[in-house]
Amino acid sequence: MTDTTPAPDTAPAPDTAPAPGTAPAGDDFADGTAPAGDDFADGTAAVPPLALPDAVLAHARTRPAAPALIWHERTVSYGELADAAQAERARLGALDLRPGEPVGLLAVKSPEAIALVLACLIERRPFLLPSPQLAPALLAALFAQAGARHLLTPAGQDRARLPAPPRPAPVPTLAAGTSFLLTTSGSTDLPKIVPLAQAGVDRFTAWAHDTFDLGPGRTVANYAPLNFDLALLDVWATLAAGGTCLLIDPAQALNARHLLAQLTRHRPHVLQAVPLAYALLLQAAGTHTVLDGVEHAAFTGDAIDARTLAALPALLPGARLYNIYGCTETNDSFLHRLDRLDAAAALPVPIGTPLPGVRTLIAGPDGTALAGAGSGELYVSTPFQAAGYLDRSRDAGRFTTQPDGAGPGRRWFRTGDLVTRDEAGRVHLTGRSDFQVKVRGVAVNTAEVERVLLAHPEVREAAVAAESDPLTGKRLHAAVQRAPGSALNTLLLREHLARNLPRAAVPERLAIQDGPLAKTATGKVDRKAVLPAAP
Repeated sequence: MTDTTPAPDTAPAPDTAPAPGTAPAGDDFADGTAPAGDDFADGTAAVPPLALPDAVLAHARTRPAAPALIWHERTVSYGELADAAQAERARLGALDLRPGEPVGLLAVKSPEAIALVLACLIERRPFLLPSPQLAPALLAALFAQAGARHLLTPAGQDRARLPAPPRPAPVPTLAAGTSFLLTTSGSTDLPKIVPLAQAGVDRFTAWAHDTFDLGPGRTVANYAPLNFDLALLDVWATLAAGGTCLLIDPAQALNARHLLAQLTRHRPHVLQAVPLAYALLLQAAGTHTVLDGVEHAAFTGDAIDARTLAALPALLPGARLYNIYGCTETNDSFLHRLDRLDAAAALPVPIGTPLPGVRTLIAGPDGTALAGAGSGELYVSTPFQAAGYLDRSRDAGRFTTQPDGAGPGRRWFRTGDLVTRDEAGRVHLTGRSDFQVKVRGVAVNTAEVERVLLAHPEVREAAVAAESDPLTGKRLHAAVQRAPGSALNTLLLREHLARNLPRAAVPERLAIQDGPLAKTATGKVDRKAVLPAAP
């Protein structure tokens, strides 16, 4: 593409580095509902004075030599990051883009990928950022669904060749202010596209700034891929606050020694990652290495196992430990801070209490909202959430008006997660509605089967999936990773399951392996890989 002179910044930034503060009253949620009373605990509204791209540019002007990114042993300053983003803006300016038309980004995490995304943010240009690990046909279909006629890759990365989509898709109309277009992981069909309004992203970065003390002189480790919503905190909240983001190379994400070496060398103050990353760190650290520079350590995206949790205080002696719960559609919704005794307590760890500005309800079996303690399906409404999927025909059953008894005027996201709220208001995740299956007429929750498998002292990872069966309704398959040096076999594991589960809940097929289980692009255990290949 031909370079052109980049356009001037779309919004001026002040001459001093920004920090989140108060905002005018009356700011609305991304879907237009008013967040009356939904302020942070200190009374400041959940809106920063500058939008994310303007805040980054302000740091580049006032602190150009300050470190923005660390990539392997290379440090990228705010000035260098802004210069790279300006070059990418020239590429955007050379395209025949209509107002509000999104571009497609196929980007593997790197400083160049960060610069490309930042360029889109500065230009207020919506962009679809899917996992580059998706199959080419899926990627082509997603870009077509988003109406992204132009596909960009970061400087230095090979341009992907994608097949033509199966059929032309109607070009959607994006709401004004849309920035990130993220995708769900997808289970058996095309992942859903989740448009996020920049105003919602800015509210989230303001919350993260205050909660984890982000800012100049602070380093945050980013383990997740750029397309995972975890990067909104690790990368974008960090850059908006003027901190330094330590990027973990996705090509080395499962290399325990590399991960430990990066954290030991660069001493991040904040670490957020899926439980897999913490298990890898413990594997490499042994009993002699500690990461005493970490002050905040959050695990999210999946359930953490008892052994990993119990070992974290020794590995991270100076860190506050957190369990964070959220969905791509809503961003983070719950936070639970663990005290030092929690690490030895019974699992599962509570997902905690709602973030400031987040409203929640639990719908009982009859569909009405529960008051006080009880169990049911979790609904959330956050200041950071999407208004719906890009394909609104897929909203049904997910983005919804309030269930009976919740009160008017708010749009909810039905998570599909089954939870219990205790007398103290803490919420505990117990399973998923789509993990509820029937085997020989008996209701089984596959998440509970996984929990029992993980309770075995020689099991490191576990995954359970259900396959349709014309006779039994569902047939359960399970795979586990056993501990190094373990002699665990299927007979011993079946005996463990039989002592703790109904007969129908014991999987028909048990696979035991010494290596890690297959993972999704976001680092979670891939349950689909447990099922036998289709003939």
